[in-house]
Amino acid sequence: MIRAAGDLEAMSRSRLDNGLEVLTERIPGVRSAAVGVWIRQGSVHESAEDAGVSHMLEHMVFKGTERRSAVEIAVALEGLGGSLDAYTSREHTSYQARVLDEHVPEALDVLSDLVTAPRLLEADLTLEREVVLEEIAQVEDTPDDLVFELHCERLWNGHPYGRSILGSKETVGGLTADRLRRLREDTYTAANLVVAGAGNLEHDDFAGRVAELFADVPPGAKAGPAASTPTTRSGLERQSRDSAQTHIVFGTDIPGHSHPDRYALILLSAAMGSGMSSRLFQKVREELGLCYAVYTYQSFYGVSGLSGVYLGTRPATADTAARAVRHELGRVASEGLPEDELEQIKRQVKGQVMISLESTGARLHRLASFALHEEPFLGLDGLLERVDAVTVEDVRRVAEKYFNPDRQLELWLGPS
Repeated sequence: MIRAAGDLEAMSRSRLDNGLEVLTERIPGVRSAAVGVWIRQGSVHESAEDAGVSHMLEHMVFKGTERRSAVEIAVALEGLGGSLDAYTSREHTSYQARVLDEHVPEALDVLSDLVTAPRLLEADLTLEREVVLEEIAQVEDTPDDLVFELHCERLWNGHPYGRSILGSKETVGGLTADRLRRLREDTYTAANLVVAGAGNLEHDDFAGRVAELFADVPPGAKAGPAASTPTTRSGLERQSRDSAQTHIVFGTDIPGHSHPDRYALILLSAAMGSGMSSRLFQKVREELGLCYAVYTYQSFYGVSGLSGVYLGTRPATADTAARAVRHELGRVASEGLPEDELEQIKRQVKGQVMISLESTGARLHRLASFALHEEPFLGLDGLLERVDAVTVEDVRRVAEKYFNPDRQLELWLGPS
């Protein structure tokens, strides 16, 4: 086992002989722990014909393993007062548990069972396919969810980043249990796995248990990010939908997770649409009264990312509201942020980061991201220093490039 020294926040990293990475962060002031397994397999790794297969596999492992039925999986940790969850993203799949510190061994045992020994039976797939089809239908019936799916599809212009993580009715309908078994065998391999824990735990004990439970996982090969750099679209597109509101998303591509401009982009997004004090909230909701919900969002992937604005408004006020958003985007693109506003946003973002990291779950996700993005550990102090290091000129340069209204793809979903 190769051991990397932890930093001042008690973060530690080991690598098992088969290549699996183990990371922990000891938080001695709590009586719980968050534990997770990440696999470098998501929708970006799928073919168009297989869209949704990663998400379906994530669902199917809960239908039963060699040692546990679906009911026994559900009871295993909930019966101890803990919780068990999973999700699929564009670049990875994750299975997570939160338990009392004394139940970390049980959590690891359940998680390893899900990842290494699911049954993946055709009869179970027949039932679970209906569940996923209902999930797809729910998105289609929820305009403020659907608008993001449509925007991604059009923005990424045929790139896998634009595909629905859920897949489509057609691709989900064509999946077989054999296809799920082959995907698990090919991708749920040690080089593709990250196991992490955050809370009241000791690294050596945690890593030892992981080694016992995952020792037989074959090494395999590590999956990378998207195979190609996407090209994106801009302009205005409208999608007709009978609804009480018009849902509007502005968005454009930005650099990926490891790019140094990430911190300036985070600060700009916060200034524009994070909270009641943000520019868009104050202008579009408070001053003009044109909406209930308006906010910014960002996602950072391996080779690229997405920065956007969401707005929901009545059809009669959609033109006025969209013009107001364009105006605010144009203003920040041409002017950047003044020094006093930038300092205020830095305080806001740093405060939110520090408050969020009081959660073992947030610590767990941050910890896993170091391995998933192949980055060295960065302690809280180092993170705050990077936020503080962003200058007015950094913000002006990044705003001019990425927040210009002409760069955005603006998608409307609502009545014609």
